[in-house]
Amino acid sequence: MRRAIVALAMAGVALAPAGARAASREGEKRILSVLEEMRKGGRTYLSVPPEDGRALRLLAEAAAAKTVVEIGTSTGYSGLWFCLALQDTGGRLITFEIDPGRAAAARKNFQQAGVESLVTVVEGDAHEKLATVKAPVDVAFIDADKEGYVDYLRKLLPLLRPGGLLLAHNVGMAGVTEYLKEAEANPDLETIVYREGAGLAVTLKKR
Repeated sequence: MRRAIVALAMAGVALAPAGARAASREGEKRILSVLEEMRKGGRTYLSVPPEDGRALRLLAEAAAAKTVVEIGTSTGYSGLWFCLALQDTGGRLITFEIDPGRAAAARKNFQQAGVESLVTVVEGDAHEKLATVKAPVDVAFIDADKEGYVDYLRKLLPLLRPGGLLLAHNVGMAGVTEYLKEAEANPDLETIVYREGAGLAVTLKKR
């Protein structure tokens, strides 16, 4: 056992106290419960499917994300998937929603899931409001007006840290196709496409 603990420490793995692990499990159960309620109750307006939600959680946790920026809160479904990771990484979510009604619904869902302290909901046009975000950003997720994806790409890249991830939903739609062309033409980026759900472009900022 001693050797195992030493090996983990040498690998840079922090062992969380038992109480912290238990709290994390309880927090996960609460978030997952709200996600299921939202799905069954039709409270997922234009939201990602569960397959993509799991990918968002996995990528944010793998990146040890401290700051996640989301363009297109809707009612908070994708944001809650991010919160599954952020409660363990100690991170926060800054999410932008142009519709006041959906922003209000998202706040209620975040509160119900007990993650309101992890989330800042910004109402208004993200094309303008992104100027309020400070670098560095670890993960950015775009799921809003498709014709605006290229503009979001250009505004988010300077904020994204080297090694950070830029995620774009609904690959295959017109605006996202133009986004992919621009991302793939940039030598500082590496992009793959995850097609398990509704299509997710995953872009690594190499430098």
